[in-house]
Amino acid sequence: MKLGLGTAALGRPQYINVRTESCDNSNLAEFRKHSFSVLEEAYNLGIRYFDTAPGYGLAEELVLEWLQTKNDNTIEIATKWGYTYTANFDANATVHEVKEHSLSKLKEQWDFSKQLLPYLKVYQIHSATLETGVLENKEVLEYLAYLKKEFNLKIGLTTTGTNQVEVIKKALNVLVDGTPVFDVFQVTYNFLDQSLQEVLDELVHQNKSIVIKEALANGRVFKNENYPNYNKMYTTLENLAKKHNVGVDAISLKYCEQTIPESIVLSGVSTTAQLKENLKLNSFTLSADEIETLNALKVAPDLYWTERKQLAWN
Repeated sequence: MKLGLGTAALGRPQYINVRTESCDNSNLAEFRKHSFSVLEEAYNLGIRYFDTAPGYGLAEELVLEWLQTKNDNTIEIATKWGYTYTANFDANATVHEVKEHSLSKLKEQWDFSKQLLPYLKVYQIHSATLETGVLENKEVLEYLAYLKKEFNLKIGLTTTGTNQVEVIKKALNVLVDGTPVFDVFQVTYNFLDQSLQEVLDELVHQNKSIVIKEALANGRVFKNENYPNYNKMYTTLENLAKKHNVGVDAISLKYCEQTIPESIVLSGVSTTAQLKENLKLNSFTLSADEIETLNALKVAPDLYWTERKQLAWN
């Protein structure tokens, strides 16, 4: 099973994306119950890799609660540190999350996240950037190396933005006591932003694990009249979906799976119905010509990320 479940949409009622239907998440108890059932259904459908973070509202807490009902050492949990959720489940909050890549934040968030052991396998810097200086912070890097050794963890980072490739290249050269710190790279990748390809050979050569996030480009793969610039993409995707008798989501996920072999592709669903649609990626294979057609849809990273910044929390 190459599909993992990302829990951002399960842990906070608002998320940055293009919504295709309206929903009311104002009842937090109902929202929590619903999210718990999605975790359970994902497990029943064969998913064993679950990605979470303290920045995802109640997601990490929810995953911990759900794990209490399990006894299965094939489950792998990945979590992160560096973002604090601040919206307090208020849809009108002006600030939903705050980023801080300090040693004190790492220790504070690890103190909660360590409860996910022994299922916790991957511990990541949430949205590592050059600006925060986290990849040069000796204290932080040494502490991550300590956690890696002490708890047999894979240490990773997630990347976002136009300079993803630059961040990955820098991280590949980060050593503590002569040993590489980072094992896992969770990267934004889809047919619109294919920049990961620039550094793929090096990641494979160094035997690094790759996790794909935002395979559906935050919902931009779905037909939307606000994006006339993507009309060609919509037509292409609809034709492929029709041909393979699946949804546009499955086409997008399959593209990632086939073009980044051995990766884990994260599903970011908020319902079990969506998850079942996503899992249809296992029912077909894209031909070389179809992959080429999708490759041709790529846009410049600057355009991709400028557009993403304009997406609303909803």
